[in-house]
Amino acid sequence: MKVYTKNEFYSKKSILLKKIKGGSVFIYPTDTIYGIGCDARNFESVKKIYELKETRNMPFSVIAPSKKWIIENCDIDSLAESWLKKLPGPYTIILRLKNKKCISKNVILNKSTLGIRIPKHWISEIVKELGFSLVTTSANKTGHPFMTTIKNLDSDIKEKVDFVIYEGEKENRPSTIIDLSKDNIRISER
Repeated sequence: MKVYTKNEFYSKKSILLKKIKGGSVFIYPTDTIYGIGCDARNFESVKKIYELKETRNMPFSVIAPSKKWIIENCDIDSLAESWLKKLPGPYTIILRLKNKKCISKNVILNKSTLGIRIPKHWISEIVKELGFSLVTTSANKTGHPFMTTIKNLDSDIKEKVDFVIYEGEKENRPSTIIDLSKDNIRISER
């Protein structure tokens, strides 16, 4: 497993984007905490993240490449439109999914909803350039503390990811969840 700084990532960007397109599982920074992800359309890569997190029953969220992607693939009403205006930002917005073919079926585990992020962070430009969504979930085993620095990244995860993009310690909390999939809005801090 190789650790890249932001500058190192950009100097090797074309190679690393090919790796992501080819199924790499990697850790990356966001505006909140470090995430672990992959091409959300790649069933085997998504399966590997479930194994790394030691969970089988928790659907994942995605970083969307654009608001246009969200509108094309999710049910958007006036309330969802108002929340989309807050993106990019530290929110995971849960919406009803209308195009289940935009992601691998194991991302949502037979649910009809999808959590969506567009972080206020340079990683969103990378996802936009890729043109497809990335799985986004905290870089930790389920139930364990999330990664804030390379020093507290679980050694099992560290050994099994393809690479890490590291930009120093994160002192934030996970994103706020805005559940718009039901009749009444639910907001929860993690």
